[in-house]
Amino acid sequence: MMTLEQLRIFVAVAEELHFTRAARRLRLTQPAVSSAIATLEQAHQVPLFHRIGRSVSLTEAGRLLVPQARLILRQVAGAEQQLADLSGLRHGTVRIIASQTAGTYWLPPRLHRFAEQYPGVSITLAIGNSRQVLAAVLAGDVDLGLLESTVDDPHVSRRVCAEDRLVIAVGQGHPWFGRATVTAAELEQAAWIAREDGSGTRAQFEQALHGLGVDLRRLRITLTLPNGEAIRTALLSGHGAAGLSDLVVADDVAAGRLHALPLPVAPRPFTLIRHLERYEAAATRAFVASLPVLSGVDRP
Repeated sequence: MMTLEQLRIFVAVAEELHFTRAARRLRLTQPAVSSAIATLEQAHQVPLFHRIGRSVSLTEAGRLLVPQARLILRQVAGAEQQLADLSGLRHGTVRIIASQTAGTYWLPPRLHRFAEQYPGVSITLAIGNSRQVLAAVLAGDVDLGLLESTVDDPHVSRRVCAEDRLVIAVGQGHPWFGRATVTAAELEQAAWIAREDGSGTRAQFEQALHGLGVDLRRLRITLTLPNGEAIRTALLSGHGAAGLSDLVVADDVAAGRLHALPLPVAPRPFTLIRHLERYEAAATRAFVASLPVLSGVDRP
């Protein structure tokens, strides 16, 4: 008999391709994880993983089982949510994935206020870029996504909760520190720190520079970093210039540690998305209702 716990462990090992990492993720011992997989394989007389030295990979049977196991676990989670709804908001879970700026700087105080109001509701927050946020919502891995851009997908609802603005930020000692404007030629010649491809911040930054007449093929990106906080730290050390949200650099600009030059680009929306065809639990509805809504932008 296959158990839900075995499926949960199987999916973790399949995603990590490492027994120890899966055990750490599940907060189990490595022998417990190995035993659960061995029991599952023995019960059905089918190997699910190749084990070659320390290397682990899925067998064909394992690859076929992964989507079915994920589906079963999502269905069970949905059933648990519906049962939790029957007890009001004394219990429940809200799973959120947000892109870097919104998830790091805008969302946390709102999560804190919601947790104080509904202490029985468990909230989990993951961080990814805009592409990863949409993918997680479409796959049903999370209840809500918050990204720093608009999204055009017929399977999700869209609600703009807030906005930020991109600025060019530089540290003390940079030639642009204290200046109000820079030319397109200076922008092309500068050394830039940028976010990774797939980031909403990088996409809007490149769009803004293109609008200023900058040839993006000549842009000198000398350092690519995975989040705004890493870029902010690099700027403080005196390295280069970067296009960042005003939320990321606000405290440093106010303290005189960084300088921000405006970019002639429209405000960037923080868009909350939810899969239209998936069950919306009471806890999720309550959390959505707790967020601000910009006038006229709540729409499917």
